Amino acid sequence: MTLIERLSELIRACFSGLWIESHEHQDALGEITMLCHSEGWRLATWDIDRGLAIVGQTDTAQAGGQDPLAAIRSLESMATPDGTAVLVLQNFHRFLQSAEIVQALVRQLTTGKQTRTFVIILAPVVQIPIELEKLFVVLEHELPGREQLAEIARGIGTEEGDLPTGADLQMLLDAASGLTRHEAEAAFSLSLIRHERITPDAVWELKCQTLKKSGLLSLHRGRESFSSLGGMTALKAFTKRALLQPSRGNPLKRPRGVLLLSPPGCGKSQFCKTLGNEVGRPVLMLDVGQLMGSLVGQSEERTRQALRIIDAMAPCVAMIDEVEKAFAGVGNANDSGVSARMFGTFLSWLNDHESDVFVVCTANDVSKLPPEFGRAERFDGIFFLDLPGAKEREAIWNLYLDQFQIDRTQRLPDDAQWTGAEIRACCRLSALLDVPLQQAAQNVVPVAVTAAETVERLRTWASGRCLSADQPGIYSRDVQPASGARRRVNRDASSN
Repeated sequence: MTLIERLSELIRACFSGLWIESHEHQDALGEITMLCHSEGWRLATWDIDRGLAIVGQTDTAQAGGQDPLAAIRSLESMATPDGTAVLVLQNFHRFLQSAEIVQALVRQLTTGKQTRTFVIILAPVVQIPIELEKLFVVLEHELPGREQLAEIARGIGTEEGDLPTGADLQMLLDAASGLTRHEAEAAFSLSLIRHERITPDAVWELKCQTLKKSGLLSLHRGRESFSSLGGMTALKAFTKRALLQPSRGNPLKRPRGVLLLSPPGCGKSQFCKTLGNEVGRPVLMLDVGQLMGSLVGQSEERTRQALRIIDAMAPCVAMIDEVEKAFAGVGNANDSGVSARMFGTFLSWLNDHESDVFVVCTANDVSKLPPEFGRAERFDGIFFLDLPGAKEREAIWNLYLDQFQIDRTQRLPDDAQWTGAEIRACCRLSALLDVPLQQAAQNVVPVAVTAAETVERLRTWASGRCLSADQPGIYSRDVQPASGARRRVNRDASSN
């Protein structure tokens, strides 16, 4: 339902207090004005800059001016025996710390049901005092969809050749998803000035800045692909097939995501970043720590806002790294239940969201995850990334020997129980210090040694419970990675 349809229903049902969460007040106000004009309702607006303005009346100074309390009281004079009056208060959350204003609103909203006078607050956040919580209904002014974005693009690119067509147009709309109407207009205009046509590049640039300003999400736009990752054959095949299926447009067949478990350094985070390029989707990285706010209810609201942005940017890949640390406070009474409420909001969204968002969560310590997190229908699969075997390590060596331009003829160090991160560290140190790989390896202590007990406990837990990332089927603890004898690597060795 559109904002106009929802407002019409609520006003007809005599909900006297309406709170619209919106960052685009002029657009929301335009829709309210259209509704009041079509229904013959009286409309007045107020903000601290221009004061009270009654539509159709030029002199409003005596009606309320810039005094917020007088603006509320002016609604009584607008009431008629058989009519409807609407007062829109913009950014009024800034004035709700005053007990006098709160009490005036309580009285007005209570009597508004009999006099058919309605108060609409337009604000970018929902901050309702406890005295008013039961008197307001909260609505969300949704971000523009693809049809609206296409209309905005057509309004900016009016000349022939300004707009892309076909698949390129869909790529442009994918890039613009999640932007407000004002941001979309700015991005399209910038692209037209810079490239003389509207392309996704300028849109992505503005979107990165927008997400950075919000502090809720970050957008990864690297050029990595699966060819830069050794191993993970089964995981790569599973995710790529799920995301590129022609039938995935059917909501019942839409992929949900994967949960990745492994010791540190096995490539979970890097896999998330490369997945987006492989399937042509942006990768949004959600840092739960940045969602924490200092005010009561702010953390929960920021969580909901971040999830709404993710939904609006679909189709995309949403990445939450080290999820067990992100929600470490769940069950801890020291934070007054904030972490538990944030976790509950995320779980509900994970289970119920209808947007085409593929969620990738990573974790190093499964014992800190509540059992309900990994139940069926929250993820398509739970994969365990074990320490790489001999074949996987050989592929990883090939990648980093080429990347750091290291002589392949030299003998490799003993890499038994090494992770991909440790192989990379060895190659980087060899290039940095200009020493052979064998000497550089003396500075590398594998996590399988420094955290042997934790790694062993994780591998034991995953056996029989998780899918294997390296080969199809269930991961088995009995299948050990090959020990990896000292060897030379041929130039024509596989790099994937």
